[in-house]
Amino acid sequence: MAVKDRDRFSTTTRIRLLGEQTAARVYRSQTKRQARRSRLTGRAALLALVLCTLIVALAYPIRQYVSQRAEIADVQRKQEQTRQRVEQLRDLKARWQDDAYAEQQIRQRLHYVMPGETGFVVIDPNAARKSRTDLGAADRPWYANFWDGVESSDASDQ
Repeated sequence: MAVKDRDRFSTTTRIRLLGEQTAARVYRSQTKRQARRSRLTGRAALLALVLCTLIVALAYPIRQYVSQRAEIADVQRKQEQTRQRVEQLRDLKARWQDDAYAEQQIRQRLHYVMPGETGFVVIDPNAARKSRTDLGAADRPWYANFWDGVESSDASDQ
């Protein structure tokens, strides 16, 4: 036992025990630091805050940019449609400058005939079956509607 007690109070044993205790403290502090490091650090929080601020600050201008690009595309599409319509109207105007086309359209639309020609009007055989009352008021001439009103008021008096 004397060797054990003597060994317990020896300098090397004390230094070894101090070293083990110090190592245990260091190891505990390192694990605490590692536990703290795994959490959100101040730098990461600041970075997250800056990124969120940038996203919020840029959201409105980006939305405006996208809506303006859509509006520009819509205006360009309308411009192209208008350009095509102008081209069609120019073609139509050039056709009307031709006397043969004008004569053809006059004959077709206004039912004109040249002197010496005989004009024919083909009547639809189904049209004879329809009476005046079958036609809607918008499909008949104004005077037919007027006369029907006179007849209906006259019939109500009797």
